[in-house]
Amino acid sequence: MKVDIAQFRSDVYSVIASIPRGKVVTYGQIAFLIGRPQNSRLVGRVMRDTSDAPQLPCHRVVNSVGRLAPHLPGQRQLLEAEGVTFRPNGHVDMARCNWHFMKIE
Repeated sequence: MKVDIAQFRSDVYSVIASIPRGKVVTYGQIAFLIGRPQNSRLVGRVMRDTSDAPQLPCHRVVNSVGRLAPHLPGQRQLLEAEGVTFRPNGHVDMARCNWHFMKIE
């Protein structure tokens, strides 16, 4: 099934805008929430260029093990300012800070 990239981007941005302060979500979780669980890498590509949506809390998106985005300087400081905790290896403590959402269909 072909992806309508404009709609996909809009859906991704909508989820990002909903992430609560002090919580993080993964690329895969975003893909799941927008009904495209097989497209987590595409979520990452969309996230690389969010210049058209600078108000989004993109710093709240991490990979599946809590690793920070290499292209987002200051991400750790922003997350720490919101109370997000980190493990000794530098990854987000996903057990404490992962956003627990319910997908309603």
